[in-house]
Amino acid sequence: MVGICSLPSAAAQKLQSLCDLHYPTDYLYEWDCVKLTSKDTPYKIFGKLWQDGLRFNRMDQRHFIAGISIKVPKRVEEIRDFNPMPPFYYEAEKEAQLILIDQNEMFLGAYEYGSLVFSAPVAVGVEEFRLKNGSYRIDTVDPVHESSLYPVEGTDRAYPMHYGLRFHIDKRQDGWTSYWIHGRDLPGYPASHGCIGLYDEEMQAEYYGEPERPLLMDAKKLYQWVVGDNDTGALQKFRGPAVIIMGEPQIPPEQLKPVELPPQLPATAPPGLHP
Repeated sequence: MVGICSLPSAAAQKLQSLCDLHYPTDYLYEWDCVKLTSKDTPYKIFGKLWQDGLRFNRMDQRHFIAGISIKVPKRVEEIRDFNPMPPFYYEAEKEAQLILIDQNEMFLGAYEYGSLVFSAPVAVGVEEFRLKNGSYRIDTVDPVHESSLYPVEGTDRAYPMHYGLRFHIDKRQDGWTSYWIHGRDLPGYPASHGCIGLYDEEMQAEYYGEPERPLLMDAKKLYQWVVGDNDTGALQKFRGPAVIIMGEPQIPPEQLKPVELPPQLPATAPPGLHP
């Protein structure tokens, strides 16, 4: 069985402006499109709400790179505790746990009996590899999963898919293709071969040497919420919550192409990245 999905993308190579992505909740905020310089840091741009600023742009610390344009609210305090997901999802009101992925917002919501308990930005698949919208279910978990197809850029080391939650197997293709929710890098735009990626900055620090202070760990949080005390530390069959995927990313199609092999070396963030 092939565990595909996340070949990471070099942010500066794939999409120069995150302002070109249009989310349904953008109209709620007045924002400027700001091109980052080598002197900029998340803290310099967003102050104490720098994590909310990254969430607002669906990006992580490592992809906060000079030359990229991002959305900066004119009143940064308005994105405190930023969350575009509905606080209550009626289709989940009878479900102890349900995961809703809105590809239009590029965000995920975790629900308990319909009530949102937490949300997180995600990286979704590029158009050619994106799964159809619909209902799926987690059937396997693995806290230390790895890709069987793709390496870390510039190495022979398998690409990590830590805190993996498998929610679909495509049995129509030779070898069967599996799709996971898992930790990866978040460049702020569709970037995977169909998996759903969440913040995993501890993995990035281990594999890429940055960020120096890994703080964004939504993949671990979701995994622990799903598995609870039943984690064995290894791959195991697991009947987990339903996963509902809806929406389509709103990005000019000519600006984003499928990830190509061989991958390029990861982009290097400028010094002074951290608050």
